[in-house]
Amino acid sequence: MSNIMKLIATTFIGTIFGFFLGVLFPTFSLTQINLSTSLFPSSHLTYVEDKYSGLSTQALLNAWSTLKGGRGVPPQAITFGYQQIHEELKDYHQELLYLRPISTFEEHGDFTRTPRYLVTFTVGYDQKANIDKCVKKFSENFTIVLFHYDGRTSEWDEFEWSKRAIHVSARKQTKWWYAKRFLHPDIVSVYDYIFIWDEDLGVDHFNAEKYLELVKKHGLEISQPGLRPDEGLTWQMTKRRADSGEVHKVTEERPGWCPNPVLPPCAAFIEIMAPVFSRNAWRCVWHMIQNDLVHGWGLDFALRKCVEPAHEKIGVIDSQWIVHQTIPSLANQVRERCRREWEMFQDRMANAEQAYFESLGFIINNTERYPTLM
Repeated sequence: MSNIMKLIATTFIGTIFGFFLGVLFPTFSLTQINLSTSLFPSSHLTYVEDKYSGLSTQALLNAWSTLKGGRGVPPQAITFGYQQIHEELKDYHQELLYLRPISTFEEHGDFTRTPRYLVTFTVGYDQKANIDKCVKKFSENFTIVLFHYDGRTSEWDEFEWSKRAIHVSARKQTKWWYAKRFLHPDIVSVYDYIFIWDEDLGVDHFNAEKYLELVKKHGLEISQPGLRPDEGLTWQMTKRRADSGEVHKVTEERPGWCPNPVLPPCAAFIEIMAPVFSRNAWRCVWHMIQNDLVHGWGLDFALRKCVEPAHEKIGVIDSQWIVHQTIPSLANQVRERCRREWEMFQDRMANAEQAYFESLGFIINNTERYPTLM
């Protein structure tokens, strides 16, 4: 009997040991065991880098080089665009994480219906009436997220829809600060389109479902509704054009502003007050947002780097248009910082592009800069 008990105990201990070994095995495989590289294609390594952004590209290259028995891998082998990466991984990996308030499950017991789209507003309670109008333009196919910069959240419960919304509070922050921290591409990957909007938009002539019908019809990955033409300080590209029908993708600016007619601000361009991103485009844009820059100035000129060809996949929907009411909130307090951040963002993008092309063996004699402020 004692031998049988010993056998059972040994088997149990061996099972537990094997379980923990299995959990730890991926770590050992990357650092100590020389496995066939066919098990780790470049797209999977890039996915690992995306998921664990603390690991540098060079660290992954070193690990891959170790697996290949010391043979180096040229940078060209893994320099995929984010959109291409996502397409390659679509069948390999599908995230099931998404934003959903607990109250939805408690009140309705619905574990199967998942909203297809996401809309976020960065809000202060003083703009509650305008946000109420905006939210009512979005159907139940949308998850609603409010980012509160004034710390007032519970007071929104006077609106019936607020109980189904997700509320995130952090004082005196801006929407790109929130987006970087709470809208990671994996978390929102279940949504086909993501609206990241300001609080001061008039939506009397806007319907979200009809808007997305046109986005899909015209193949837009990045878009925005047209702005009322009599808006003062805005680009020609984002003004509503009644003569274009449903959508426009190119325009004309003042002389000298567009040496290349398919580049911003005459094409491949929207502004950052009311952008709409496809899932694929957002995965790239999220990585472009800087952790220490909160206002997003300059991001609109760089969005074109996330889709190809940009002048065909970025556009303005004219038949579903909005009004930018320009209600003062934090803007007047931070304008100088916005200007400085724009300059910093330009420098970082230019330096990153130069380093990238030099790594491919190209000599870059000048760096691209965006137009100066209007």
